[in-house]
Amino acid sequence: MRLVIVEDNLAILENLKLVLAGEADISVVGAYDCAEDALSSLKRSSTELMLLDLGLPRMSGLELIAEAKQRVPRLEILVYTVFDDWKNVFSALKAGASGYILKGTKTRELVEALTGLYEGGAPMSPKIARMVISEFHDESAAKHCALTAREKEILRAMDRNMMYKEIATMMHISPHTVRTHIRNIYEKLQAKNREEALRKAKKDSAI
Repeated sequence: MRLVIVEDNLAILENLKLVLAGEADISVVGAYDCAEDALSSLKRSSTELMLLDLGLPRMSGLELIAEAKQRVPRLEILVYTVFDDWKNVFSALKAGASGYILKGTKTRELVEALTGLYEGGAPMSPKIARMVISEFHDESAAKHCALTAREKEILRAMDRNMMYKEIATMMHISPHTVRTHIRNIYEKLQAKNREEALRKAKKDSAI
């Protein structure tokens, strides 16, 4: 694994360089304290992996990720930082990082994260992984609750075992329109049938 390290704290940079260069499967081909120097070396050094901090001077770590991926699309990037907030995590992954490890991680775990990244994985510190999962859960719940007032009314009618024609008569719309609404409801709730749609809607307090 041909690795470039980017860290503006010189003590941390030297320690990472020393520790990682001692790994049999890792070849540290560059260690830089700013994004600009790291970028200029990418193609020349045939870099395969990049380990970087987000809090860099001048060009930020987020900017470096985006620019590095544009120049070398096959480059795998692992963020190594103290920033554990969702904004930085999301921005880094969106920019092109494939892993996110918090500083303070044990050396062996960092080496395993780099190896996993090289082998096609997406290593993350447990706290970050939990944050990402929670965000997807929140998005799913929000999607479920994005039912229109009419869709909710139809769901409540379905919960009373009303038939399509009965719902259409009650709402003064055609049975075809009822079917369209129900199809949209199933899609939003990712449900296959009436029972599953009602169960998910009730679970998320959508009706």
